[in-house]
Amino acid sequence: MSNNLKTRKIILDLAVTLDGFIEGENGEVDWCIMDSEMGFTDFLNQIDTIFYGRKSYDLWGQYAPGSDLPETEKEIWKIVHSKEKYVFSHTQKGTDNKAIFINENVLEEVIKLKNKPGRDIWLYGGASLITSFIDLGLVDEFRLSVHPVVLGEGKPLFIDVKQRLNLKLVNTRTFSSGVVQLIYHNRRH
Repeated sequence: MSNNLKTRKIILDLAVTLDGFIEGENGEVDWCIMDSEMGFTDFLNQIDTIFYGRKSYDLWGQYAPGSDLPETEKEIWKIVHSKEKYVFSHTQKGTDNKAIFINENVLEEVIKLKNKPGRDIWLYGGASLITSFIDLGLVDEFRLSVHPVVLGEGKPLFIDVKQRLNLKLVNTRTFSSGVVQLIYHNRRH
């Protein structure tokens, strides 16, 4: 048996406005730029599992793109829906044919999943799930794509985080769309 098994990383990858919001006041994400230059498909090929909060799963976990979307976006959604999905919920239990629901023992369940063989895990969100994962020390990498828009109000990325996070910047990329991607690793020690 090999000791070379790498623990899967949990990666928070999401779009954020310049003023720190992940969606507008009414849940709008129309400001989010889907730019092929950003290599989102490459990111999707790096993961095989997605973690959702229940509200995010209800909105996006089974999203079916309309026929009016460009083929590249349809392909992205096809890849997203091919991934194994876990939904963290206090209210919905069991499984449906597309996701497994986790209701308790979050830390233990996530550690089990991190230690399973496979690719990295995308922490999709929402905000309260992100906060829980940060407070439990479960986020290994923060990939924030800062979009060139100021909303003034909406749902902030970080809400009620209980502890300071000391992060290490490992990469930055700028795109012609004006998006700047910042990649940080969590400094646990």
